[in-house]
Amino acid sequence: MADVIESELSRFDERYGVGAEALLAVERAALGTDYGANGYTTRAEADEIGERLGLDADTTLLDLGSGCGWPGLHLAARSGCRLVSFDPVFSGVHRSAARADADGLTHRHVAAVVDGGRLPLADRSVDAIVHVDVLC
Repeated sequence: MADVIESELSRFDERYGVGAEALLAVERAALGTDYGANGYTTRAEADEIGERLGLDADTTLLDLGSGCGWPGLHLAARSGCRLVSFDPVFSGVHRSAARADADGLTHRHVAAVVDGGRLPLADRSVDAIVHVDVLC
């Protein structure tokens, strides 16, 4: 089982390395985003998630399986919430942190390499969780 998990993490690591402009053009056309996402959540769907969660400047959102930062960073930029991004793949976390920096969100964003088994969070330290495309 550990070999299978390592193989899948390696596969995702490779996918995060792909960021060619042609692929971003496809993402923009299909999803309305430009994060280098490898999932299927559209901008409209992400916006609806943010509305349903009631995110604002007083909330902390956990993006579990955040990858490149989509849609957590978008939701943080749109709502003003604080964001914690966890992903088991270093390349995804690195891209998420770089995008947060580019979007001016580093003052309210924390990203870390973490799997879903044991989250390094205190009880009640987040107000909402998003985990789109995690089980793809």
